[in-house]
Amino acid sequence: MADKKVLIIIPVYNGVAEFLGDCLSSLRNISYPKENFLVLAIDDVSADNSAEFIRNNFPEIKVVRNEKNLGFAGANNVGLQWAIDNGFDYAFMLNQDTAVLPEFLTEAVRLAESDVQIGLVQSKLLLFGQKDKINSRGNEIHFLGFAFAGGYLEADREMPAGEIAYASGAAMLIRVSALKEVGLLNEEFFMYHEDTDLGWRFWLAGFKVMLAPKSVVYHKYEFSRSIKKYYFMERNRYLVLLQNYKIATLLLILPAAMVMDFGMFVYSFLAGWWREEFMVYKYFFRPENWDKILKTRAAVQARRKVKDKEIVKRFTGQIKFQEIGNPLLKYLVNPLLNLYWRIVRVLVWW
Repeated sequence: MADKKVLIIIPVYNGVAEFLGDCLSSLRNISYPKENFLVLAIDDVSADNSAEFIRNNFPEIKVVRNEKNLGFAGANNVGLQWAIDNGFDYAFMLNQDTAVLPEFLTEAVRLAESDVQIGLVQSKLLLFGQKDKINSRGNEIHFLGFAFAGGYLEADREMPAGEIAYASGAAMLIRVSALKEVGLLNEEFFMYHEDTDLGWRFWLAGFKVMLAPKSVVYHKYEFSRSIKKYYFMERNRYLVLLQNYKIATLLLILPAAMVMDFGMFVYSFLAGWWREEFMVYKYFFRPENWDKILKTRAAVQARRKVKDKEIVKRFTGQIKFQEIGNPLLKYLVNPLLNLYWRIVRVLVWW
C-alpha cells in the first residue's frame, strides 16, 4: 500500500499571509514514505510572491507557476495532468487553507487500495478554528444541483468509512487510472461545483466515492456570500444538472427547478445581485456556450455505466446548511422540495 506513488497538488493563490506556512509545515510531518510522494504547488498568478515564499522556505516542494489565472479547476488540472504524465498512482487535491494530520495520506490510500472500484476518497474535514467540529464528512448534492458540506458544525466523532455523494475538493484522493477514464475537472466551471461535477461523473462511470474518516485534515473554512461566488455557483449548478442527468430526469425535476429559479431570481433582487443573475441567464443565451455544454454532455453520457435510478439514491431533497438560517427555507421551501423529491425519485427507473 505505502509503495503507491502519490502526487499532492496544492493550488496556490495569494496564500503567504494566512495559509501556506501552516499547510506546508504540516506536510513535513506526514507518515507516508517520503520517497513515494511529491508535493506540487501550482501558483495561479499570485500577487504576493507565493511561489518565491515556497521555493525559499520549502525547497522540497516543486513549484509550477501558471502564466495566467486558470481558476481552481484549471490550476488543479495542471497538477492532475502532471500526475498522469509522470506515472503517479494517485493524486491528492489539497487546498492551501488546510493543515493535515500525519496519517492523512496513509489512511486515504489505505481505503482506496481496499477496493479497485474506489475512484475518489475524501478526508474527514474538521474546522481549523474549532477542531472538535466537522467541516465536512462527505459532501451532499441536492437534486436541483445545490451542493454543501455534509455534517457541517456537528461534533466530531468516530465514524465508519462509507459512500458519499461527492468528495470535497479541499482534501480529495483520486485514483489516476480512474481519472484517465472519467476525465479531468471541467475548466469551464473556473471555480465552485467542479468537485460536485467530478464526483457525479465518477459515480456515473461506475466508480465509488468514499469518506476515509481516519484521514483527518483541518480546514480554515469561511462561509461567505459574495457577488462573484453567486454567479459561479448558480451558473455551475445549471451546468452540473445539464451535463450529468438523463433528459428524462431533467424533465421530471423541471417543475421544481422552475419554482426554485423564480425564488432565486427574487432573492437576487433583494440581495442586490440582480446583475449577476442576469449574467447567468446571458451565459445560457449564447449559442457558443450551448455548443460546449452539449459536447461535454455527450462525452459524459458516453462514459455512463450507471443508471440515474442508482445515482439519485444519493441525492437529498433538503438544503441542509447551517450558515443559511432563512425561516422561509426551513419551514416552507425545504419541506415542499423534500416531499416533491420523495415522490418523483421513485419514478426514476432509467
